[in-house]
Order: sequence, then structure tokens, then C-alpha cells
Amino acid sequence: MSTTDQIAALLHQAAETHHIVYADTDGEDPDWATFYSDWLLHHSRLPELLAAKPVRSHLTAELVALDEHFTHSPAAGDW
Repeated sequence: MSTTDQIAALLHQAAETHHIVYADTDGEDPDWATFYSDWLLHHSRLPELLAAKPVRSHLTAELVALDEHFTHSPAAGDW
């Protein structure tokens, strides 16, 4: 499995975990990117896969930017 595939799997796992944690709001969380970045840095293999531990605020900002880009793309669907 490629590194890209492994990172995609981690993002999927973060999403599943987030949905469980926020089940009472059906996954609704306006600060979702902070949850994802914290989980990815402290509870996943992301730093190992990247061979570095990103700064959480940078990772959070990148997740938000990617979400905005993806949401506004013509081929939008599931991440």
C-alpha cells in the first residue's frame, strides 16, 4: 500500500472516529479540523508516514484549505 493510500486510510479512520465521538450531533462539529489534526498527530501513524510531526495548527489549516477546495470543485463528493 502506498503512503498516499495509507494517509487516505488514516483520514477515513479519523472521520469514523470523529463521527463516533460526535454521534449526539450526527457528526456536526464546526471545529472538525482541529479534532482531525489532533487525532492524526496523537493517535495515528501520520507522523511516522511523513517522517516528521507537523505542527498541529499547520495541519489544521491545510485540512480546512483542502476541504474548501474540494467542496468548491465540480467533482465534489465524498473525500
